[in-house]
Amino acid sequence: MREQVLGADHAHTAESLNNLAGLYWSQGRYPEAEPLYRRSLEIRERVLGADHPATADSLNDLALLYSCQGRYEAAEPLYRRSLEIRERVLGADHPDTATSLNNLAGLYYSQRRYEAAEPLYLRCLTILVEKLGQDHP
Repeated sequence: MREQVLGADHAHTAESLNNLAGLYWSQGRYPEAEPLYRRSLEIRERVLGADHPATADSLNDLALLYSCQGRYEAAEPLYRRSLEIRERVLGADHPDTATSLNNLAGLYYSQRRYEAAEPLYLRCLTILVEKLGQDHP
């Protein structure tokens, strides 16, 4: 409906594509999720810009899909780019930046690159404790 009413290249259409891809991802329907994540990313980059937080979200989500498939070399640059956007636009101590740190650390952990993962996990934890408090779930 969003595609028909707002157009194929609208930011809200990209949001719907990303959400549907997320549903497919959660169901393990990875081949169906990937083109939707890619299309959402392309729209967000073109319409919102390469440094928009929603673009960072799309990068992160596509990287997560690749990570779940063991496609680590494809995931890493997407996670890195998402982190760079969030640090620059939202700030080094934003909870979304912490999410990017955690996800990149998780990728390194999956690759047994523990020395690379640890400082990212620690930085993530510091941000979350500072912003959300020690007792936040």
